[in-house]
Amino acid sequence: MSNQFTLKAQDRSDLGKGASRRLRRQGDVVPAIIYGGETAPKPVAIDKPSFYKAIESESFFSSVVVLDIAGQKESVVIRDLQRHPYKPLITHADFMRVDDTHELTTTVPLHFANDEACKGVKDEGGVLHVLNNDVEISCLPQNLPEYLEVDVAGLGLGETLHLSDIPLPEGVTLVALSHGEESDYGIVSITHADKGTEGDGEGDDAESTTTED
Repeated sequence: MSNQFTLKAQDRSDLGKGASRRLRRQGDVVPAIIYGGETAPKPVAIDKPSFYKAIESESFFSSVVVLDIAGQKESVVIRDLQRHPYKPLITHADFMRVDDTHELTTTVPLHFANDEACKGVKDEGGVLHVLNNDVEISCLPQNLPEYLEVDVAGLGLGETLHLSDIPLPEGVTLVALSHGEESDYGIVSITHADKGTEGDGEGDDAESTTTED
């Protein structure tokens, strides 16, 4: 299971865009919402310094996060961050509740190991092309990995590793593969130095920026 983060939060009863702006002007909290499960959505305000420190870690985005709301703890995963269009500020955060008995669907990063020793690059003069940096998985919260590791040491020139080649921890499944073999897209390939990436992978989605809630 991925490392667990704990963030301090407080209930937020003053709602709406104006209220969120006032909170942000205070400078010490980030407006957020907790949703999911059988409980009504809960507006909260997250302690800003600890939240900003947490999001510096890649593993935060694939971890179970504990929100401590005046002593009441909620287990959640991050679902969305809304960012200021030009300032380095988080304007709003969305969290989804999780529990130990229900599987969650989320995205985790791919880490490519032994790229410097890769056969197709080191011995055959090829170029390694990462086609996807992350994948969508489904698992119980206690089985959530921080990342999935893919060993590329044996990958040769002209070869591609696909979703089905990713070693999976126990209890973890790849969402795309549940749609059939046609969804077994490429994640990394080795091509000739003078050729571009082959088109059998899905492109990365550019991170969107949104304005205030």
